[in-house]
Amino acid sequence: MTPRTLSREPQPSLFDRPVGLLRTSSPLGRIELTSDGFAVTGVQIERDGRLPRDGYRETSIDVLVTAAEQLAEYFDGARRRFDVPVAAEGTPFRLRVWSALAEVPFGRASTYGLLGHDAGLGVAGRAVGGAVRANPLPLLVPCHRVLSSTGRVVGYSQGEGVQTKLWLLDHEGIPHR
Repeated sequence: MTPRTLSREPQPSLFDRPVGLLRTSSPLGRIELTSDGFAVTGVQIERDGRLPRDGYRETSIDVLVTAAEQLAEYFDGARRRFDVPVAAEGTPFRLRVWSALAEVPFGRASTYGLLGHDAGLGVAGRAVGGAVRANPLPLLVPCHRVLSSTGRVVGYSQGEGVQTKLWLLDHEGIPHR
């Protein structure tokens, strides 16, 4: 996936200082972007007025500025696909799920079973759901586009949870129950 790369390269834990750190505002609240210096390695949406690295000083680098610009374009309705480089650490299973997630287009939804099938993992919906929940790059790798097999919204681990997912689905015009 070039320039979007998902890799097993080690990344800092949530509480280690990343090479790059940038916060930006959005209709969902503040968004925290982290980088290893080459790619975006993490995206966090504010929950209850807090971000994981609120105590850290921002260290803006080019890839994060580009990511923030692309996110602003997405929220303004002018961007449907991100092309900023991304890198995530995960098991081979998670990496396959995240790669399949990255292929779900703007305005379309997938299901957990279909996502597993598309990743070549069968229809392991529960295991796929765990990988989707662990996605370190929400928005850029669009985990909000995954619904239950009946079209229901069953959860979201970012921002204010289901409310955030509903906003994103509505923003993209994705039907849901």
